Amino acid sequence: MNPIVLIPARLASTRLPAKALADIHGLPMIVHVLRRAEEADIGAVVVATDTPAIAEAVQAAGGRAVMTGDHHQSGSDRIAEALARLDPEGRHDVIVNVQGDLPSIAPRAIRASLAPMVDPAVALATLVAEIKEDADRTASQVVKMIGSEIAPGRFRCLYFTRATAPWGEGPLWHHIGLYAWRRDALSRFVALPPSALEQREKLEQLRALEAGMRIDAMVVDDVPLGVDTLSDLDKARRLLAGPAA
Repeated sequence: MNPIVLIPARLASTRLPAKALADIHGLPMIVHVLRRAEEADIGAVVVATDTPAIAEAVQAAGGRAVMTGDHHQSGSDRIAEALARLDPEGRHDVIVNVQGDLPSIAPRAIRASLAPMVDPAVALATLVAEIKEDADRTASQVVKMIGSEIAPGRFRCLYFTRATAPWGEGPLWHHIGLYAWRRDALSRFVALPPSALEQREKLEQLRALEAGMRIDAMVVDDVPLGVDTLSDLDKARRLLAGPAA
């Protein structure tokens, strides 16, 4: 494999405006995500953005950024454009999409997403963590993965839902929105119209499942904090306090 890590980032955010540039111990949040991706050490890391201020912040920190259009409806669309600009020759066969609001993502979790990609039948891979809190089992904002375990710590994904599922005794799995895409699968995905279940559940990955793409998931220890509110930002500052920040 010859992977590349792409981090989509934009300035517009309804709940926490300009969150990509929010200060966390002297660095913009997007730079913390960049650092975690670099520490994963799986390939080149590039931030894909429609905002010059984000690109400038990344470049000031020694990172690389590529400008994209401001019309994209999703991070998948943005990284597809970025990939075409960065690598028109098709050298990178796997694209790891790391969300730009995960400043505490563990580098080992990013690395874990590559494990299923050695199987050519897998179109894309993602991450899950076991749900530990009772409230999260029923919370609609916690997306659950339903899948069949095909190896220790690895699932073949059958469905994703905001409902509490599957029924009965046993663990529930919190889906983490980080994806490793096979290049041709990403191209196919962004060319497809939104699917019925995707629109109903408001979960983009269902488009891939409805199109017959195989998604595998690796189990990781923890769900990284996604920063969507001021409260989340405060938590991120506490998590990243100290020399490691």
